[in-house]
Amino acid sequence: MTTTQSQSERVLVIDKDTARSALLEQALTDQGYAVVSRLHDTEGLIAQVEQIRPDIIIIELDSPDRDVLEHMATLNSHIPRPVVMFAESGDSQTIQKAIKAGVSAYVVDGMSPDRIQSIMDVAAARFREFQALRNELNDVRSELEDRKQLEQAKRLIMKHQNCTEDKAYTAMRKMAMDQGKTMTQIAKNIISVLEMLN
Repeated sequence: MTTTQSQSERVLVIDKDTARSALLEQALTDQGYAVVSRLHDTEGLIAQVEQIRPDIIIIELDSPDRDVLEHMATLNSHIPRPVVMFAESGDSQTIQKAIKAGVSAYVVDGMSPDRIQSIMDVAAARFREFQALRNELNDVRSELEDRKQLEQAKRLIMKHQNCTEDKAYTAMRKMAMDQGKTMTQIAKNIISVLEMLN
């Protein structure tokens, strides 16, 4: 039974084995997915993904080698997509490397048509969860960097104006309001100007 969600999802299939990838495409089509392209390997993967914009990527192989994992990691940092990897070998070290490279679901013992839908759903859910965590981490890093700059700017004002922390902060806040800028923008300006005077 197909779902409304899967009917609009575009899939990129990567498999050296043409017969096997044809079977996978049929299984995906039966579940309502649209296979937009079939590749033999991961060479030029970034360009392909940028061009065809698949919603999910499926790779079928015996075992992921270093090149495949490097391509996955590059893809994950540039244009992240849910990736399902069907492989014959399933040692824990290989699985860990694949997951670290951005693979959302690693399935051992090949593809089974009756499990396609649940595997795709799990991969998409894991991918969304990972992206949410990554965005949250980036926000926290950005916030910490902003705070660090505010503190640095405040210290520089205190040193150059020989004033208290409160007065330095008040001065920065007034500048931000007068210039219609954020405190972070003001802090960056203060740092660049006052550090030149040191």
